Amino acid sequence: MAVEGSTKAVVTALCANLGIAVTKFGAYLLTGSAAMLAESIHSVADSSNQGLLLLGGKRARRAATKEHPFGYGRERYIYSFIVAIVLFSVGGLYALYEAWHKISHPEPITRWQWVPIVVLVVALVLESFAMRTAIKESNAVRGKATWVQFIRRAKSPELPVILLEDAGALFGLVFALLGVSLTLVTGNGVYDGLGTAAIGLLLVAIAIVLAVEMKSLLIGESATDEHVREIERAIVSVEDIDRLIHMKTQHIGPEELLVAAKVAVDAQDEAARVARAINEAEARIREAVPIARMIYIEPDLDRSAATARASGTPADTAG
Repeated sequence: MAVEGSTKAVVTALCANLGIAVTKFGAYLLTGSAAMLAESIHSVADSSNQGLLLLGGKRARRAATKEHPFGYGRERYIYSFIVAIVLFSVGGLYALYEAWHKISHPEPITRWQWVPIVVLVVALVLESFAMRTAIKESNAVRGKATWVQFIRRAKSPELPVILLEDAGALFGLVFALLGVSLTLVTGNGVYDGLGTAAIGLLLVAIAIVLAVEMKSLLIGESATDEHVREIERAIVSVEDIDRLIHMKTQHIGPEELLVAAKVAVDAQDEAARVARAINEAEARIREAVPIARMIYIEPDLDRSAATARASGTPADTAG
């Protein structure tokens, strides 16, 4: 469901941005507005980014190989990190350069003055539709988390990326509309440049947030607190496992979780009984957390219990 929702949001944003990019660039050719050019480049960058997200999703579905035994799930993180780079360089830095040029040499909009207003209003409607789709699909998976928490904690990168891009596009359109409108009213092209600068700063800020979040996912994040608790409960619920000594988890993809745990078993248990306990623990983990694809459980003697018996201290208070 999460993958389908992510793909739907990406495709919707891609279709909207392709149409918007064409109309914005046409408006720039007619008017020469720097804000319209910045918005055109912004939409082209967004369209390229959505293509990268779709490509990353497709490549991540490849089966595991001998060279990559844990599969290719992290390709989705890699392509999302590339999206941040594209948004920073192609979108943000270019807009700032164009703003500097326009502020240094301001020019009023003297041709087709109504065109940029119409194009920006239409773009706002289309981007609002794309944003609505992204919000709807995100609400289906974010639960009770706030939007900030969702963007920071989501393991699937597509929805946070699309949400930030769509939000940036909407605010960018508002900045462009303000800059163009003030330029038309006053005849001063500086306002057009200031609107472009606001767009550039916004895109740079969004790109930095995306880069930080994707870097964290690329390095490897643990399971959510909820999943950790469910896995721990599944392990200790097995009768022949005395306790969980320690456990580590890591996402090797948005829907793929690696679980490594060491559990305490009774020294008197036979090997076959320990093996059955481990197999049962693995089954219960997969039932509780279906994305736990790779599970490694190491049995060990309950040394704290042995120490407690030797010293006469109750096992549950032994260190």
